[in-house]
Amino acid sequence: MFVVTVRFRIRAGQEDDFHAAVLDQARNSLRREPECQQFDVCRNPEDAGDVFLYEVYTNAAAFESHQQTEHFAGFGARVGDLVEEKSVRIWERVGAARGA
Repeated sequence: MFVVTVRFRIRAGQEDDFHAAVLDQARNSLRREPECQQFDVCRNPEDAGDVFLYEVYTNAAAFESHQQTEHFAGFGARVGDLVEEKSVRIWERVGAARGA
């Protein structure tokens, strides 16, 4: 599996708008992209401006397709002014565990 993590630093006072937009993005990705397996949105409980995404795709081509979607472009336009910093990292998932 192809994994993408994204870390955002959100501008002060823009956290609610960003959270609404990123949750829409997660729902759209999962609903519209069969090869998007997981899209988790996490935020630091002590700092709402610190947001982390964990996305899982079938393969690199699926992520490339994700980046070409209308909802991906719309998300970028919607949050561009809300974000101070963004860092993206690519991973290969080598295993998974499920706990109770």
